[in-house]
This record gives sequence, C-alpha cells and structure tokens, in this order.
Amino acid sequence: MNKNLYKRKCISIVVATMLATTAGVSMAAPKVTRLTPPSNTVSADATTLSRFLPGQRFDLQATVTADAGTTIIGFEFQVDGVTVNVPTARTSIMSGTGVTVANGFVGSLRAYSNLISGMHTLTVNATQSDGQVATLTGNFEVVGTTAQGKPVKNIIFMLGDGMGAAHRTAARIMVKGYAQGKAQGRLAMDTFPFTGMVMTSSLDTIVTDSAPGMANYVNGNKQASGQEGVWPDDTTDAFDNPRVEYLSEFLHRTRGTSLGIVTTADVFDATPAANAVHTSNRGNGTGIVDQYLDDRNLTGLSVLMGGGRKWFIPKNSTATAANPSNTGNGSVRATGSDYVLPSDIVAGWGAAVGSKDPNRDLITDFQNAGFTYAADKTDMDNAGVPSKLLGLFSYSNMNVSFDKINGRRGTTSIVNDYGFPNQPMLDEMADKAIKVLANNNPNGFVLMVEGASIDKQAHLMDSDRWIEETIEFDRAVKVAQDFAKLNPDTLVIVTADHECGGAAIIGASVGTTHTVADVGTYQAAKFPKYTISADGYPVTTDIAGKMLIGYGGNADRYETWQSNDQPSQDSQQPFVGQSPLNNYNCGANGNPGTQCMSATNVANVGPVRNISSGYLVIGQVPGDQGVHTATDIPLSAFGRGASLFTGVMDNTDVFFKMGQAVLGGVK
Repeated sequence: MNKNLYKRKCISIVVATMLATTAGVSMAAPKVTRLTPPSNTVSADATTLSRFLPGQRFDLQATVTADAGTTIIGFEFQVDGVTVNVPTARTSIMSGTGVTVANGFVGSLRAYSNLISGMHTLTVNATQSDGQVATLTGNFEVVGTTAQGKPVKNIIFMLGDGMGAAHRTAARIMVKGYAQGKAQGRLAMDTFPFTGMVMTSSLDTIVTDSAPGMANYVNGNKQASGQEGVWPDDTTDAFDNPRVEYLSEFLHRTRGTSLGIVTTADVFDATPAANAVHTSNRGNGTGIVDQYLDDRNLTGLSVLMGGGRKWFIPKNSTATAANPSNTGNGSVRATGSDYVLPSDIVAGWGAAVGSKDPNRDLITDFQNAGFTYAADKTDMDNAGVPSKLLGLFSYSNMNVSFDKINGRRGTTSIVNDYGFPNQPMLDEMADKAIKVLANNNPNGFVLMVEGASIDKQAHLMDSDRWIEETIEFDRAVKVAQDFAKLNPDTLVIVTADHECGGAAIIGASVGTTHTVADVGTYQAAKFPKYTISADGYPVTTDIAGKMLIGYGGNADRYETWQSNDQPSQDSQQPFVGQSPLNNYNCGANGNPGTQCMSATNVANVGPVRNISSGYLVIGQVPGDQGVHTATDIPLSAFGRGASLFTGVMDNTDVFFKMGQAVLGGVK
C-alpha cells in the first residue's frame, strides 16, 4: 500500500475517533428540559402560545438536567439576544429534594415584563460546573393595543360555571315560557347585543377543569389542569410555580383599580381563586384563602363573598367522634394546604411571604385590615356600603337556589340542616358588591360574579337544581346590566369556563310511569308551561309536560324525571358525615364513593337515588358524576367595548379583548 495513502487513512481514523468522542461528550451534556413561558413548538407556523399585554408581568424559568457529579451554577435569560438583568434577589436556582427531575436544577427570574409589541425570542443559557452550557430558545408575544376611544373603567365578569347553550336555553324555557314557537320573554343575558363562541381547552387537555377555565380568561395564558395563575414547573411546592399577572393585578398596579369576587361556591374554589391566587394545586384551601388577604396589595381585593367559612376559623384540636377527620368547630385549616413563598417571589412580586398557621383567625385578620364581616344576609343588608366587605355565608358551598328559595317559602328545612338558613341570593350579593366597589374607588373595579352550582348540579345530573341555578345567575346578570346602563364606562361579560354534562333538552314528559316511554319528543313535547312565583322562580318544577334533560357526559343514574326533595351529599361540607347531612342522597345520584359517609349508603352497590321508582339510564363515563365537555360555549357582552366580543375566540383571546377595552382600544 502507498505510504501516503496509509498515512491519510490513519489520520482519518484518528479524526473520526476524536469526533466520536466529542459527540459522546455532547450527548452527555446538560439539557434544558423545560422553558417557561411555554412556546408553541407544534409546527413552524403555529400560533404563538404565550402572549402578554405591554407591561404585564410574568416569570421566566427553565429546568436543566445536569450531568452526574456536576451542578448548574448559573442561568442567563436573554430576550431578543439581550441578557435580562434584574436584582439578584429576584433570581434563584433550586435543586435537591424540592425538584422532581433527577439531578435537575430549576432557575427562575421573577416578574419580568416587556413593553415592546410583537414577537420576541426567549433564550436560556445554563452553565454547568464543568463549564458546559445548555441552551434552549423559545418565544413569546406582546400584544399591542392602539387607543382609539374612551377606555372602559369597570369590568363585571359574570361566570356561569359549566353553563353551556343548553343551560341558558333551559332556563329561558322554564322562567319565560314558549308559545307557538316563540319565547315569551328573554333572559337578561339574551338581551346583550354582542355574542360570540369560546373555545375552552386548557394547556394540557381539550376538556378543562374550572381552574384553568377561569384563569385563561383573566391572564391571557393557558394554565394546566388544577392550576391557577401559574405555569407547570418541576418543583414539589404548589405555591412556587412561575407566575403570570392577572387582570386584577395588572389594573390595580397600573390604574389603582379594586377587585371584587362573589361566588355561590366555597371562596377557595377554583373559579374565585383563579382571579387572585397563584398556585398549582386548586385544592390547597388554607393557603388560597390566606393569599386573598395577604396579597390584597397586589390585587386590590375589596369584596369577597360566598361560602367557605371552614377555611377562615382557627383549627380546633378537638375532633368529633363521628367525624374524626374534621375539627369540632368546622375548621379544616391545615399546615399541608398552607404556604410559605420563596424569597425570589417575595422580592419580585412584592408578595407576602406567608406562614404555616392553621390556628390563624382569618376572619379577625380581615376585619383588622378594614373589612366589614357579614355572616348572613341580615349582616350583609345591615352593613350599608362599607369600604371593604367579607361575606361568608356557609361552611363550604352555599345552598343552591332551589333549596334557598324553598326555604324562604317555608316549604323545606334543607338550609336549616346545613346550619345557615339566612343566606343571600346571588343577585343580592352582586348588588351589594357593585355598590361597595363603585362607591369607594374612583379608579374603577374588576368584579367576578360566579353562579357556581350550575356546574355542581350538572355534575350530579340534578336538572331541576341547575336550571334554577341558571335562573338565579341570570337575575345577577340583570343587576350588572342595570348598573352598566347607568354607568356607560362599564363592560359586562357573561360566559362560562366550560360546559358541564353535555346537557341537552330532549323533549317533555307525557306520562307518569317514569320510564323512557314518558319521554315525549318533537310534537309530543309541545311547550312546557311553568307558573312563576312573585319571587321570580317556578312555583314547582314538577308540572304536566315537564321539560326533560338528557346528558352526553353522564354517569349511570336512576331517573324519575321529577325533582329530588333533597340535594345530594356535598363532600366539601365539614359535617357531611353527621346527622342530618349523612342522611341525604349519597354522591351523584347515590353512587357510593368518597362522598357517602353513612353506613347505610356505604352498604349500597349502585346508584341509589330513585332506585325504587326510577328508570335506569346507563352512562358513558365511569363513576357517579357527569363530566365537563369540550363543547364551545357562548359569550355575551354589554356596554362599552362589547363589540369586541364576537365570532369564535379562544378563552385567552377574551383577556386581550378586555385589555384592548380598558386601554381605550375601541371606538
């Protein structure tokens, strides 16, 4: 063989070996496994995922997997190739037991903002202790608005939890009636001049739960299941996830507005919390309610009303024998659901550090912060127009309108069984909240009003109760609409976080045997005629020719097509295992499960509500509850800026349309 050729071959082998060795080192190099805000990497021309108003604050974060025996010693975030420089106190590197990725390091830069409209590249460079650097690039968008007219001063966001088109239609049929094919009246929400359809999916699933379902509206970014005001991360702490600024926080910081939250649910619940609280676990009630008060300087919280007193009263060490998991005074405050924030969030966001304090008397702390406290409707009515208002009208979720109205009529003792017979209706709460907010802050307000149990009763497939919940919700809508008519700088939005149950109006009853033969369709259904009492609700929902509801996302149930005298058990009530609540129907339609705490109910092996007289309807989903669906839901708008809300839009689009309205971007 030619010597020169032999040399060249030897050199080639050496070079190839060196390249292979280098490639091996490269493959073992540190790797960025998550970059936040999340970028859309589905395709090169995909819509940008993370979007922000000019100046809206959000966290930058990355997770890096380091080589064995090394550490990550530094994170550098760049926007459009320029290093983001902030005070060191606003940055952190986390590792060890608090990180869920093996040999993972989480680097954070808190409360970043950008005023320049358009697309931006985001790059992280993470330096390993041996000098190697891991890099990943994503993007985000700042959505600019052009001032063209008068800005909106007040936003009232009416959220019918789980309320799809069928829920609205059923309420209209029941309370207004039809004749010769024409509705004999309209719901308040029907009279709003602009309507669109909303896509409701969350960051990680086509069918959302209420936490991202609400949060997506009010910070413009997709949240994951069970998460509120944060993106997913790789840490175990539910309160340290990367944050994104809510509408309430943005407007309070830039305009000095106030925030009001009104709900018929427990105030710790997903929808109310997803307007003010930042957590990756919607169930961490102690920390959630503490954050309402402790971070009021960030949100401008001035009104908080609903259920949920169990989170506000100090933990009592004495548990009852019948209910050892709960404390004797109804408190469920616990260290495990509380929070202490890391220093970089405190420094970056100006947030309260928090404390693991199950014995905190949060009602007293609210009062010491200037809130007037109302324990029932009488207190609320007598409060006048205080500067701030806290109303807690039950231990957990408030009773539904079906039972509250019948209680006021003296025909049922259900609200007495819960220990809170004097609860306000949602429209009464909304009216009081608007008065407090409008009379105390000339800078305007954001108010979220939730009809929570449209969803909760649709889960239970209790048609009569969710229809009346929708009627109650619409009465609150009328209160907001009336205010906007007198205050034309107000925008009112009515929508839902998702649809629940796959509800459909299938016809009307034609018989009394309560079997499928009683379901009248088409001409046999005719027009149900309900008599409406002076209080605005049906005298009874059990009429001849009653409207019948079917479900597409249903579980097994026994159906009589008649109203249920009692609601199903509510597992969130602290004394659900004690008499008289433990004698209520068990679970959704009676199916034994975590809600069913009495020995009688636990002994049953199938759906027990109406089991002796009902018609068995086989469901499509496991368990004993109906489920949310991914069906688009209607949105209606009234007042200044309402014309923006038409067509088919994503739930995150609603945030930017509200931003355009408040920044004067509408004629």
